[in-house]
Amino acid sequence: MKPHNATPTRREFLTSTAIAATSLSLGATSLAQTAPAGPVAASDKVRVGFIGVGNRGSQLLAMFMAQPDVEVAALCDIYEPYLQRDPSRVHPRFREGGAALGRLIPAMGEPLGSGVKRFKDYRALLDQKDIDAVCIATPDHWHAIQTVDALKAGKDIYVEKPLTATIREGRMMVDAQAASRQVVAVGLNRRGNPVYQQLAREIPAGKIGKVTIARAARVSNMFPSGIGRMGPETPPPDLDWDLWLGPRAYRPYQYNIAPYRFRWWSDYSSQMGNWGVHYLDVIRWMLGEQAPIAISASGGKYAVDDDRDIPDTMEVTFEFASRAMAVFGIYEASGTGLFPFGEIELRGTKGTLHCSQNGYRVTPAKAGQFQAAGKAIEPEESAPGDKGGDVALVRDFVACVKSRRTPLCPLEEGHRSTCFAHLANIALKLGRRLEWDARAERFTNSEEANRHLHYEYRKPWAAHLA
Repeated sequence: MKPHNATPTRREFLTSTAIAATSLSLGATSLAQTAPAGPVAASDKVRVGFIGVGNRGSQLLAMFMAQPDVEVAALCDIYEPYLQRDPSRVHPRFREGGAALGRLIPAMGEPLGSGVKRFKDYRALLDQKDIDAVCIATPDHWHAIQTVDALKAGKDIYVEKPLTATIREGRMMVDAQAASRQVVAVGLNRRGNPVYQQLAREIPAGKIGKVTIARAARVSNMFPSGIGRMGPETPPPDLDWDLWLGPRAYRPYQYNIAPYRFRWWSDYSSQMGNWGVHYLDVIRWMLGEQAPIAISASGGKYAVDDDRDIPDTMEVTFEFASRAMAVFGIYEASGTGLFPFGEIELRGTKGTLHCSQNGYRVTPAKAGQFQAAGKAIEPEESAPGDKGGDVALVRDFVACVKSRRTPLCPLEEGHRSTCFAHLANIALKLGRRLEWDARAERFTNSEEANRHLHYEYRKPWAAHLA
């Protein structure tokens, strides 16, 4: 025990001066706290380092900078123009890569001040003792290693989705946090959205009756040429390609991998991970589910002629022990909406719910064959509005760093939701229905499937598996 007159650490000081909590308990979650009003003393600010400041990292940088009790302490990126926040140095080919890519190149130019440290290697950033927390927004295959290293360095962490590249990585991260005192929040932004927070209370309580089927999809018509067909080439001189690859096997640089297009290469991401995790997180949250007991998937490259090694068309069915199913589709050769409203559909015995971050609609079920006529519930529609959850998650994380309470989307929840994407991709790869033991985190009917729970990191990153 510390002597009574011991000098408090910086973390203890932040905790002792935490903002008064006004959040309400919402079952497994809570509403994010509001930002402090008026000036904030430098000693009461959370000093944050940012690992990965490209497209998503720059968006998060802006959200953190908008918090009056946050100070940007350091930046880290393997692309020098991003690190120096100098748009004039961005490779012309990146800027001119078409409207879809061009808008993903950050504008930069933020008023950071001269005291912000800059690093190419994230490990040097983690060595800085005056950094309280880090925001990790690197490509997906980096999240696990950087999170574990940040935990060992005593940093609190806000890490982007998808949380991991494999199921085993997620458990490694959860175990590493359990051995630490750190706060870890996962950027599944719908957890910070008031519409979904409300529905996560009301659907399990029977708002639309017994839900038997939930649906969602990622729709984006990438026909005919997708991410294009290209060959290996020399990377830009100010991009460290070897460090970008990190634990993955070495391969020559290719323009339709980085920047951003890594989302269509299975070594680095997938659209199940990129988009599926968002929707499946909400579905399992609203249904009160932890994990499926069985997974079936079908699909392939049916229409788009490009270098991707993931499907342009895919459909996955997740079966739950509660006798409900979730169906998720990847429709990247089609460009029309799936539902009359919203991004998710839940079909219950009393009615059907369509919802998004902007609101929801409930349509009463009609009496079916041999059933008495009448409505089980009344139609309902929420007030419209733009109620995104990103900023709420960031605000909540900053408050949690001070109060040491559990964030809106803690690491275990992020891991469980990310597992859905990996389970779907493995089921598609093997072309069979797989049965899943969520407690043991292993397949019970396929040893071949269990061999896809992780991959071998290349040196020197293999040491993280020890």
